[in-house]
Amino acid sequence: MFMFKLFVKNRMSSFKNLLADFHIVGPIGLAVTIPWIMYRMFSAAWLRKSYNDLIGKVVVITGASSGLGEALAHEFYQYGAQVVLCARRRQELERVRTDLLHSQCKSTTYPPIIVPLDLSEPNFQNHVDKVLSITGKIDILVNNGGISYRGLVKDTRIDVDQRIMAVNYFGTVALTKAVLTDMLKQKQGHIIFISSVQGLVALPERSAYSASKHALQAFADSLRAEVAQYNIPVTIVSPGYIKTQLSINALTSTGKVYNQMDATTEAGYEPQYAAQEIVKGVLKKKKEMVLCGLLPRIAIFLRRYLPFVYFFVMERRARKSRLRDSAVGKEK
Repeated sequence: MFMFKLFVKNRMSSFKNLLADFHIVGPIGLAVTIPWIMYRMFSAAWLRKSYNDLIGKVVVITGASSGLGEALAHEFYQYGAQVVLCARRRQELERVRTDLLHSQCKSTTYPPIIVPLDLSEPNFQNHVDKVLSITGKIDILVNNGGISYRGLVKDTRIDVDQRIMAVNYFGTVALTKAVLTDMLKQKQGHIIFISSVQGLVALPERSAYSASKHALQAFADSLRAEVAQYNIPVTIVSPGYIKTQLSINALTSTGKVYNQMDATTEAGYEPQYAAQEIVKGVLKKKKEMVLCGLLPRIAIFLRRYLPFVYFFVMERRARKSRLRDSAVGKEK
């Protein structure tokens, strides 16, 4: 009985202390929580209204035949944008267009336009003129098309590096310049570059890909400053791993197709989720988006603020990769 009374007394004492603490912490918590809730409610309402701004917008998307590009086409289309689908494979573009026409949409829709193009052949003025002759304008350019790479620097032929740069950087820059001419005349538009976390932190065995994305980051930053006065926002998106065919279609050091799905890619974000987040960022006119999990964010932090730690971690990663490849070679 004595122990029970002691237990009750201790509980009552703890409850009183909690009430005493609440008199101090409670008002502070409410002062922080209520504005945060109001901000979230306002942001959600603003975002719902902003989706209406996409109705009738002409959105050109490269790499629209699969993966993230296809998901972005669906996301823009369902909110009433007129999407222009660009990629090398006409048959796949036709498939995407058919899927869009049969999809459930939240707004008035416009028939998707197909423009086959190859980013490695950077002469795009005719393509841009074709789009303008049909739509009369280009409101949003999404530079999503690209190619990945797997290999060691010492084993990689220079023509592989050149091909990666031709598609990921020079082709993207050439198309941007072709579209920019009309945007400057209209004094409006929005240019989006889909880069990569590897454009912020380079990984072993990704040298050509990381280099092309680093270059894209720098180009976007310069362009943003130059066109701000013309009401043309520039958004650069740095996603982590997204569950697409990117690693399967990657080039190896010899120029052959990698033809493997990396475990990290397999475990990546679904393209639909990434597309939703990117469109939200576009509506908010974000200058930069980093769309990834905790580990890539830690790597970005280390590279920026503790580079010696980042260098050490990357060296260990490269060493482990060599040992793994050596073990696989012996098994064969």
